[in-house]
Amino acid sequence: MNRETTPRRPGKSADGEPENSLLLHYQLLKSLRTAGQRFKMADSLGTRLTGRQLLTRILAARLVLEKTLDPDEKRVGILLPPTAGAAIVNAALALMGRVTVNFNYTSSQSILETCIERAGIQHVISSPTFLTRVNLDVGNILIDAAELRKKLNFIQKIQAWSEANFIPLTRLERRLGLENIRPNDTLTIIFTSGSTGDPKGVVLSIENVGSNVRAISDLLHLSPADTALGVLPFFHSYGYTTALWVPLTLEPAVVYHTNPLDAKMVGKLARDHHATVLMATPTFLRTYIRGTEPDALSTLEVVFGAAEKLTLDVTDAFETKFGVRPHEAYGATELSPLVAANVPPTRHVPGKAVDAREGTVGKPILGCTAKITDREGLHELALGEEGLLWIKGPNVMQGYLDREDLTQKVVCDGWYRTGDIAKLDTDGFITITGRQSRFSKIGGEMVPHMIIEDSINKILGATDGEPLAVVTSVPHAKKGERLVVLSLKHAVDPRKICSELSHAGLPNLWIPSVESFVEIEELPVLGSGKIDLRRINEIAEGKFSDRSHTEQ
Repeated sequence: MNRETTPRRPGKSADGEPENSLLLHYQLLKSLRTAGQRFKMADSLGTRLTGRQLLTRILAARLVLEKTLDPDEKRVGILLPPTAGAAIVNAALALMGRVTVNFNYTSSQSILETCIERAGIQHVISSPTFLTRVNLDVGNILIDAAELRKKLNFIQKIQAWSEANFIPLTRLERRLGLENIRPNDTLTIIFTSGSTGDPKGVVLSIENVGSNVRAISDLLHLSPADTALGVLPFFHSYGYTTALWVPLTLEPAVVYHTNPLDAKMVGKLARDHHATVLMATPTFLRTYIRGTEPDALSTLEVVFGAAEKLTLDVTDAFETKFGVRPHEAYGATELSPLVAANVPPTRHVPGKAVDAREGTVGKPILGCTAKITDREGLHELALGEEGLLWIKGPNVMQGYLDREDLTQKVVCDGWYRTGDIAKLDTDGFITITGRQSRFSKIGGEMVPHMIIEDSINKILGATDGEPLAVVTSVPHAKKGERLVVLSLKHAVDPRKICSELSHAGLPNLWIPSVESFVEIEELPVLGSGKIDLRRINEIAEGKFSDRSHTEQ
């Protein structure tokens, strides 16, 4: 049975498109102008900006970028950690009608180069110092963010200041040409390895992200009294929507830090800015439990753990230490990313239906519909039955960049095939019970089994498509999931395999630990000759169910 969260729908124009008044760009201008001299954005580098100051800097950056980028340069790369500068660059490019591509600075050099090529990027805005720190290189297409600031001349400063403070919004919107930007225009491309490990560009429209922002506003009732901790990177759709566009277009302020695992600094920023909202992953929450003082996060009212399974031990430990209980949400990059969420009690509206249920990922968000089918996706199942989860709504991506074949495999008649196994209850809550697609979520990042598996089989000398090893995962107390390699008996030492995987350029997160290799007599197969993944998982869980505490 389909489950609508609410009969309310976003406004539509005569041709069925969302109304331009819902455009993120208009909301950005209005939000920052209205904020005036109220604190709006800060970061751990020392930046602190009011609403008008932030708008001035965005408009100034736009003027400089217009002079720097080619007129026909539609897509622009960004390789920066979450800071006020990175937010300003993203916002300025959006106001120019350009498409931002925030690259993953934790990926390998080869994956970065593949993403740059596939997106057709001519320039990447970054910092030479930062690139050295993350051991990446973009060559001669680099635009130094610091040098951009130096290009701003006195006339441009005056123009940006007057636009931010005095020109009526309707005139400013016309001057910026916002009437030429449509809700269904592409806003960003976010690369994800998905279940195969092959980088795919997820194309998200202005309305995709905008519908998520409206849903978050509807769920959390954010106000000027709220300040969010911006610890999530913008290359992750979770961070791009919640840490970038929510504070840019709604009333809360935001304070950024470049390293989400720096528990002491995150705690200091939360204490100094009286943070009330934290969007994080369970891995980050575990880090704060271990390394942040109890009073540092005492002002938090809304805490979410998403992008991986939020376990009871994390929620209990976080609540015991900081006095606020984390809630679980669910999403996917292809869904901009939010699909469902449990509403914290501090934001529950009296008189409304129950909007949180522990053990579930919550109800579908505003405008979204969920359904459950059999695992082949052919027949819809009744409430309470376990099957494949599909989502339909304004948050469903435009598609994979230049891969219509892959898009058609996951989007059918507007429904997105999540690859997750779930069930719906009579109140509309979604419970995720398994994962159909072959990836693990470790530390909030998608780790593909197949690319690791192929690399290991190559090292083992597998031929004729006959695998000698299969990669799967088991639950892990600290990281959410742990990679496991089941292989036929062989002479190659796991230490050597791990070393060769590293030399091959695989990210550290993708490399199993030496202790995670298990030899078996034969790989189980189905009647069709395909590997029996269900049996593989059972063997792995049987071998490691009592060793989940071991570090990967």
